[in-house]
This record gives sequence, C-alpha cells and structure tokens, in this order.
Amino acid sequence: MAGPSLVVLGVASIVVLLALSAFFSSSEIAVFSLSPEWIDERAGAGDGDARALARLRENPHRLLVTLLVGNNLVNVALSSIVTVLLAQYVSGGVAVAATTLVAGSVVLVFGEIVPKSFGLGNAERYAPVVARPIRLVELALLPLVVPFDLLTRSMGTALGGDADIEEPYTGDEEGAPPAGD
Repeated sequence: MAGPSLVVLGVASIVVLLALSAFFSSSEIAVFSLSPEWIDERAGAGDGDARALARLRENPHRLLVTLLVGNNLVNVALSSIVTVLLAQYVSGGVAVAATTLVAGSVVLVFGEIVPKSFGLGNAERYAPVVARPIRLVELALLPLVVPFDLLTRSMGTALGGDADIEEPYTGDEEGAPPAGD
C-alpha cells in the first residue's frame, strides 16, 4: 500500500503531466491553424515571438513530431502513474481497466479536447507565445525527435506518400491554401 506522501507526489505528478498534455495539444492546433502569411506579416513587423514561430514553421514535419513525441511521453507517463497508484488499492487487472477508462477520459477532455478548443480559439494570441517554449522542448527531446522525424519521413515516402505531407495543410506549399481557409 502506498503511503500518503507517495499518493500526494503521484497526484501532483498527474496534474503537472495533464498540464503538459494540454500545452502540447493546444500548441499543436494553435500553431498549425495560423496561415504562413499571418506569421510572416507579424514577424516582418518586428514581433520576436512571431519570428520564433516562423522558424518553427520552416520545418512543419519536425514541429509536428516534436509536439507528438512530447504529448505521447506525458500521456504515457500519466497513465503509468495512475496505474501504479491504483494498483496499490485494487488488483492489477482492475487498475489497468480503471486507468484506461478514467485516465483516458481525463486526458481526452482536459489534455486534448478543451486545450485544442482553446488553442484554436486563441491561435493568434497563443501560438506566438508558445513558440519559444516549443523550441526548448524540441531541443530537449532532440534525441527522440530526430529518429522519429527521419523514420516517419522515410515510412511515408516508402508507402508512396510525400515526406513533407504536412505542407498542403499548413499552407507552406506553393499554391496551397493557407490552413484554416
């Protein structure tokens, strides 16, 4: 049975991880919903945050991989902690089932749906603010981001797709409509 301090530490960790999940989800939708023209206009006007955002958007695949790797790491860690905490009080099978139901629902609502709604509704204000933190995350996760970036590009190409599949959806490709239009 886990002691009270372990439970408190576990719950605090879950809250922090849920906040990080919300950050990754809201950032993803906010950053990718803005048109390159909007970002370039703001960056050209001297907005340092918009310049940081423009640099991130220069490689949309790497950006997407960074956000997805970060989000998956925190969501898996969150589920693992919930499972460990629940396993102290109920059998392993029940703990896994309860984690799947409870943690899955909590992550879906508070780590995905609500944050993405926020990110989409506040993209012009939010995306520039999160650009620099995302860059720090990218640097911190570089040992994971680079292999996943290369792997997913090569798999996409091997399956007959385009290695830069995100470009038509981000408006970064010549002649493609900007995202959100």
